[in-house]
Amino acid sequence: MRKILAIPLVVSALLLGVSGPAVAATKVIVLPGATSAEGITDAGGGTFYTGDLVAGTIFREDVRKGTAERFIEVPPGTGAAGLDLDRRHDLLFVAGGKDGKAYVYNTRTKAKVADYTFGDPQTTYVNDVAVTPYGAWFTDSYHPQLFFVPVVAGVLGAPRTLALSGPGAGGSPGNFFMNDVIATPSGDTLLVAATTPGKVYTVNPITGVSKEIAGVNAPSVVSLVLEGRRLWAVQLDNTISRWCLDGDLSHGVAAGTIKDDLFDQPVSAAKVGNQLAVINSHIFSGYPPTSPTYEVLMVGA
Repeated sequence: MRKILAIPLVVSALLLGVSGPAVAATKVIVLPGATSAEGITDAGGGTFYTGDLVAGTIFREDVRKGTAERFIEVPPGTGAAGLDLDRRHDLLFVAGGKDGKAYVYNTRTKAKVADYTFGDPQTTYVNDVAVTPYGAWFTDSYHPQLFFVPVVAGVLGAPRTLALSGPGAGGSPGNFFMNDVIATPSGDTLLVAATTPGKVYTVNPITGVSKEIAGVNAPSVVSLVLEGRRLWAVQLDNTISRWCLDGDLSHGVAAGTIKDDLFDQPVSAAKVGNQLAVINSHIFSGYPPTSPTYEVLMVGA
């Protein structure tokens, strides 16, 4: 899901009162020919899709086989930050990152079915996307706004912009703020991660009003995973923190951390059974990243 340029890495020994031992990845899936790695989304049946941030290539991985293949090839200049899958209509929504770009691909035909430019291309960075029953929501890391593409019976509607208010409206040109976005199953509440303050906010998708989830402090948080009232926050300090949220998503309590010696700036994760599929970004090797390999790590959730 995310661009991580010029963001200080904040490491706090006081992050959580509950900690957990380092765990060993049960499987390492290398992305063939990847030049970077960013977003990931569950495709069902033990498979998931991953994006190459710089090259825009979409990979498909098989957890059971431990393999990955290049699935959708794209033209030069096409990025792939966060991504999410509309399984009902076989539509893969991809946040394109720079220039305010976003793309939609048909996973049956591998064809591009839509190409969007949101906001001001000079200052807009489309970082992540979350699919809901109503359509897809995209974040803008430099402005307090979300972009929405409605989907009705598999047909894409006209995009619109939702201005945010409240504590989650901290973005401004040149100030990196909002990163990831996820949604409750109903789509009636969105959750966004703000990397620099290390906070998580709920957003009303109708009004744009945001509220901080009290008690959740996740320094350098870049992405989120939600299952029921369980929240995982993927952090650039090589930590995934766990949280238990209350019924109205207003407060969270620390429930431990996940660490692994193989973590190298994880930037996103997807829940696959009782495990997390975690993307290693190697983003601090430079930009573009210079790691010889990029991989998905399977770790216990």
